[in-house]
Amino acid sequence: MRYLTAGESHGPQLTTILEGVPAGLELTEEMINEELQRRQKGYGRGRRMQIEKDQIQITSGVRHGVTMGAPIALIVQNNDFKHWRKIMGAAPISPEEQEDVKRKITRPRPGHADLNGAIKYGHRDMRNVLERSSARETTVRVAAAAVAKRILAEVGVKVGGHVLEIGGIKAEKLQFSTLKELQDRTEASPVRCLDEEAGEKMMQAIDDAKKQGDSIGGIVEVIVEGMPIGVGSHVQYDKKLEAKLAAAIMSINAFKGVEVGIGFEAAHRPGSQVHDEIQWTEEEGYTRRTNNAGGFEGGMTTGMPIVIRGVMKPIPTLYKPLESVDIDTKEPFKASIERSDSCAVPAASVVAEAVIAWELAVAILDQFSHDRMDSLKESVDRHRKYAKEF
Repeated sequence: MRYLTAGESHGPQLTTILEGVPAGLELTEEMINEELQRRQKGYGRGRRMQIEKDQIQITSGVRHGVTMGAPIALIVQNNDFKHWRKIMGAAPISPEEQEDVKRKITRPRPGHADLNGAIKYGHRDMRNVLERSSARETTVRVAAAAVAKRILAEVGVKVGGHVLEIGGIKAEKLQFSTLKELQDRTEASPVRCLDEEAGEKMMQAIDDAKKQGDSIGGIVEVIVEGMPIGVGSHVQYDKKLEAKLAAAIMSINAFKGVEVGIGFEAAHRPGSQVHDEIQWTEEEGYTRRTNNAGGFEGGMTTGMPIVIRGVMKPIPTLYKPLESVDIDTKEPFKASIERSDSCAVPAASVVAEAVIAWELAVAILDQFSHDRMDSLKESVDRHRKYAKEF
């Protein structure tokens, strides 16, 4: 299973095409829209969320609410395109019309893809870079992952995420009994945080940053329950599922770090306090006494919950701009301001869920028979029974 995305931040639409989705999966636009709405929520978001009310359109691959096994095309219209038609339209424009178009962007913003992308592709107008490198693209990545979540749910795998830290404010009260409880509580939090007291402080930190024309980052955590034992492989570096998840987290805009399980804390402990002891019961099969490894050993799932965290840097578009250099004049200047959020960490936790869900669904389909959903479920069930009795 794979997908590609296309579209610019202020272009007419965002598009993704999914190939390899099994036939027989119940899928509706409403199911996908629920995930898109979650991405648009979150304290600290900018005005773009008031302009765009993201709604998916399924244009192929689904008939009467059920997948056919054919490629699935999903599109999200950009409502703001009507104001950008001349600037971002695909058709050539006349010299007279060019006078009405905003001047080209020659001033790269620190922390963005502007300068590197312009050098790579030879663009003297960096709008050609910033339009595609925008986090707006994650809209259709979340849409694609909504399909992946449906596949995972059918085989008993659940995915949830939450915010651990924003602007140096750390959540301390992280107890929850089930993944559904985690999801319900974080959906009710403006910052997607389990710790209500910390959540209030996070919102204050976001407000303070906004007043100062600044931005703040944070840490998100994704937890996955129900993955069968032995998904992934130890035999080649590019088959290690743990590595694929780490790459997925790092593929999210503005993410700069990732850890699995106790992560970097393992460097501070002796081995006797790191490795998870193995146990077996007739009821549960093989489990671990602890889960310091975060659900992985040797690049494969252990059957324990997957726990993975990502670090998001502060958004680099600031209202107190940093210095840069104009690529035409080579003169220094204060970087230009595009519409931006003061903090996107709560929304990023939804994107983190999405990229993890996609990779896990791909791994499941790679390992088990999957042309049809019924055969996939049967194959996964057989494997679970085999692993339990091994």
